Amino acid sequence: MMRFGKRAAVLVMAGVFGVSCMTGCSGSIDTEAVVATVGGEDITLGVANFYARMQQGQYETYYASMMGTTPEEMWTQEYTEGTTLEQETKDGVLEMLEDLYVISQHAADYEVSLTEDETDAIADAAAKFEEDNTDEAKEAVSGYRKDVEKLLELLTIQTKMDSAMKEGVDEEVSDEEAAQKSMQYVYFSFTTTDDSGNSTEMTDEEKKELRTTAQEFDDQIKNGEDFAGAAESAGADVQTTTFDSESTSPDADLIAAVDALEAEGDVTDVIETDSGLYVAELTSLLDRDATDQEKENIVEQRRQDQYDSLLEEWREAADITVNEKVWDKVDFEDQGVTIITSEEEESSTKDDTSETDESTDSSEDSAASDENADTSDNGDASGSEDEASSDGNAE
Repeated sequence: MMRFGKRAAVLVMAGVFGVSCMTGCSGSIDTEAVVATVGGEDITLGVANFYARMQQGQYETYYASMMGTTPEEMWTQEYTEGTTLEQETKDGVLEMLEDLYVISQHAADYEVSLTEDETDAIADAAAKFEEDNTDEAKEAVSGYRKDVEKLLELLTIQTKMDSAMKEGVDEEVSDEEAAQKSMQYVYFSFTTTDDSGNSTEMTDEEKKELRTTAQEFDDQIKNGEDFAGAAESAGADVQTTTFDSESTSPDADLIAAVDALEAEGDVTDVIETDSGLYVAELTSLLDRDATDQEKENIVEQRRQDQYDSLLEEWREAADITVNEKVWDKVDFEDQGVTIITSEEEESSTKDDTSETDESTDSSEDSAASDENADTSDNGDASGSEDEASSDGNAE
């Protein structure tokens, strides 16, 4: 189940956009064409294209270079068997849009609506976006005021519905249900690293010697020697972690061995894995801080499960149809989108003219307007990198 970032509304208004034809622009689109119908309400191509281009811009601006590829190549890469990254991203965008419409259609059930201040802030942000972007950019991303306002309205309602849909879960969690133990351990790796950072796997003879070192350390601890002192003598670092029976890090075999110990202070035998050797001591059967944190995690998961269950129930009850031919008109490979940050605008202005950087101020004002559109201040998306993930993958 996809999840939305709690500050998604801010992210949609990402500032100024640059567009480029990569393999041939497809030309203007009919923004009033219907991409999908949800519960009798139409999702227009203008709204869908705008949302899709926001995700595209995040990927192309922040991720393509990190992946060591061009935007054109990135979108054609296979994401899963038989599916490209472009197809996967578009599928996710459309599903999220459907969810936004479904959620908005149930807002009255929770007495959720937009306030006058929120409506004004959305209108201001949409107007600023329209002002700050060129006609070419607005045509490419369907960045017209009507479509921008509609998407911001949907995202703001979803932000407010998020907490409402999660209310009422059982917040009682027992120590037994949340119990977390703690350990200290040392790890003897089968690889060595030189000063240049190059890793080399040990020879069989070196591994044999390391096993002897680990066994001697284990014997010393079981005979009552101090764990930290013995570790220092063995040239090993002491590490600590909390865990339960479901944990898998740092190693599943290590977790199983320590979990099986019965008393605090008990020590495992030497545990050999493919990558190295572990020796651990159980330091607490109930780590108070970690257990309390796990209680919070359990309650939050209950809230999320309730949210996901409600959304799934509403989706199943809604009549959702998709016009694939219309949606196919949105093509990432043919039309590139780049988010231009205020810093880039300032640099460009200095290079091109000695006049004052009004465009930079304009972009910064836009960012301020964007923040006004965020009504919850809950911050789970990422404006540059995280938010692409939250917005685009709907955390």
